[in-house]
Amino acid sequence: MAKVAGVSISTVSYALSGKRTIAASTRQRIEAAIRELDYEPNAGARMLAGTTTNILALSAPIHTDGHLPTHMRFVTAVVDTARRHDYDVLLLATDDDVSGIRRVAASSLVDGVVAMGVKAHDERVDIVRRAKLPAAFIGIPGVVGEPGGSGDGDLGEGVACVDLDFEHAGRLAVETLAEAGHRSIGVVGHPPTYLERGTGFVQRFNAGLEAEAAARGIRLTVVSPTLARGAAERAFDELLEVSPELTAVVFHCNEPVVEAVLRRVRERGLDVPRDLSLFAACASYDTSHLVIPLSCIPLPLDLMCRIAVESALRQVRGADALGVELITPVTEHRGSVARPRL
Repeated sequence: MAKVAGVSISTVSYALSGKRTIAASTRQRIEAAIRELDYEPNAGARMLAGTTTNILALSAPIHTDGHLPTHMRFVTAVVDTARRHDYDVLLLATDDDVSGIRRVAASSLVDGVVAMGVKAHDERVDIVRRAKLPAAFIGIPGVVGEPGGSGDGDLGEGVACVDLDFEHAGRLAVETLAEAGHRSIGVVGHPPTYLERGTGFVQRFNAGLEAEAAARGIRLTVVSPTLARGAAERAFDELLEVSPELTAVVFHCNEPVVEAVLRRVRERGLDVPRDLSLFAACASYDTSHLVIPLSCIPLPLDLMCRIAVESALRQVRGADALGVELITPVTEHRGSVARPRL
């Protein structure tokens, strides 16, 4: 690597260990050599470099279509748990997912990694595996419906993962409304870009939602508004125009979209739940504080983050903490679901 970067071996060592300041241009050449050679550090060498750092890296890519307050709730929950274990957190927030985690995997700066924003095909899995770096994922890599995906028992195989059981949550959302007598359900989902980049939790939720609807003979009408001004209101109007017979709506989207649709519901003079039942699935926000309180499946965000941090730290201490932990979804009733009017 030193030869490719055009520097001395000691300079490479300083760059990877962080023990001495080096010029930005030199660091850039070393990082380019790391990428070119696909370098991953030897786990034994990393242990010889010194004792634990008491620092965890949090790989938390920020995307323009995300909801930053929700994103920061995850970050805060990870930091709070880490601090209870006398650990600090190094935030890796680049939007390309892998550059930050490659840097820490190629150094001895951190003892382990917690990763969020997990994709079905997530390059970070191979990076931490090759580096033998203690890691836990908030989310589950693996593609629903493909070999190694849902049904094969191999989602998240070989890494430590924790998540809400989103597939079960999708089924539970339909079941809740179907048991109340609804036969035509609208769905307000995340922006199309979530699926375009392979966001795993959206894939799994949709799989459960569609399977349960098909099994019960229920019609689904789905809209996926962007975050542009007025997009949520237009999407809701489209739902009612395309499916005038629908009697219920499931929200699987970020809070600002829900709030915009609720305002539109009021503008149209619709009574909830007499005219329209509403249900928030996997809500990362408190639905009791909305202008119309919503029955929901809450997202156990704090629990997920705590489990992930503690799993990574068990690996730091040498324990085998690999495996998938799925949290069973539950419903909270706030009076926004009722039988449809005949």
